[in-house]
Amino acid sequence: QVQLVESGGGLVQPGGSLRLSCAASRSIVSGYAVGWYRQAPGKQRELVARIPTWGITNYADSVKGRFSISRDNVKNTVDLQMNSLKPEDTAVYYCNAEKNAAQYWGQGTQVTVSS
Repeated sequence: QVQLVESGGGLVQPGGSLRLSCAASRSIVSGYAVGWYRQAPGKQRELVARIPTWGITNYADSVKGRFSISRDNVKNTVDLQMNSLKPEDTAVYYCNAEKNAAQYWGQGTQVTVSS
């Protein structure tokens, strides 16, 4: 079992930046894919960025060039750097870890982009 805790959400103006961090309760190095998802009011949860167990990192088209995902295998953290934020990025952001079809989710952190 893996517990994930997100932090770093908040209110930011359009064009601003935020960095989200996800801390895992134990190692998520071996065999884990990790990612960030988001869910806006009235919409389905969608993928934002994901680092697979092998292969290239993938991003939603709507965030390419603005967001960057990274993982620290020593600290067992997964970060999401968000730049040039837009109002449409407003959502609850969730950290995810996946291994052998088992899915683990954090509780979510609210990101609000508004002037």
